[in-house]
Amino acid sequence: MRIILASGSPRRRELIQQAGIPAKICPARGKEVSTCKDPRDYAADLARHKAEEVAEGEREIPGNYCVIGADTIVVSNRTILGKPRDREDARTILRSLQGHGHEVMTGVCLLYRKGEEERALSFTEVSQVTVCPMTEEEIGRYVSTGEADDKAGAYGIQGAFGIYIAKIEGDYYNIVGLPIARLYHTMRDAGLLPES
Repeated sequence: MRIILASGSPRRRELIQQAGIPAKICPARGKEVSTCKDPRDYAADLARHKAEEVAEGEREIPGNYCVIGADTIVVSNRTILGKPRDREDARTILRSLQGHGHEVMTGVCLLYRKGEEERALSFTEVSQVTVCPMTEEEIGRYVSTGEADDKAGAYGIQGAFGIYIAKIEGDYYNIVGLPIARLYHTMRDAGLLPES
């Protein structure tokens, strides 16, 4: 079974290695767009698009494969927050998050072929995050690190922003970008992991 991670995220690469899943990295290059209104469906749809793009190339190669697509979004007050457009947008996003809770959702799609069978499995993992109240100076200092530039919700929990996290409920790794426990068990139960 060839396992391919359709993501260029260094965080997802580290997490899949941590899970002991031997995946080749092949980032999807397409634009992240979905017409889904429900946030859970939106995250799963973005993950499916990534997996489908990479699976196109894998279908041409004989043998079994599993392509893993993943996309993480932040949802606050029923609004989907993507990556900030610029640093001023990052400041605006962080102002909206500080002092209360929000949801982090990672959609995961597994597109795979086993023998003659081609299938898809999808799920969305949800974690709750509460951000401490922040001063304008703290927001500005964090944004100036550049860490917020490419992160949904304008922060990375595993980096310098960790000092502003008051509470999490759910899977920490989901917030980082890949719910590795659920991914591992889903793949194991579907017979998509290499024999040990």
